[in-house]
Amino acid sequence: MLKNGTYAAWFKTPSNQGTGVAHLADGKITGGDSIVSYTGTYEIHRDRITAVLKTKRHSEGHATVFGVDDLTLRLEGTCSGKIAKYVATADELPGIPLEGTLILSEPDQDAPKPRPAAPASDLAKLSRLPKPRR
Repeated sequence: MLKNGTYAAWFKTPSNQGTGVAHLADGKITGGDSIVSYTGTYEIHRDRITAVLKTKRHSEGHATVFGVDDLTLRLEGTCSGKIAKYVATADELPGIPLEGTLILSEPDQDAPKPRPAAPASDLAKLSRLPKPRR
């Protein structure tokens, strides 16, 4: 069963492949890549995932993996632990399959711990300079 979180997304069609990021939270998906954003909904039943996503181009650049912008994708797949594998079709291009994988992104366990804050200074304890003579 997938949990709420941010997932690395990899996907391919017969003519192209791409990567992106997807955020899954309580049945909603948001995400994108360098040229397309996606939003939609998903459901999980045991080890099965289904989803409907709308894609929308947000930036000029290379072609999408379908070669067409602004699609409705219907995904079906399996999920176990931190990974989901799926196949999808676009309503607008039903003959072109898309295969993909979602992998949960987790914080690096070896990341350095933040240092504790330095203790506050007591200015009254600082030595004073001698007063100049006149």
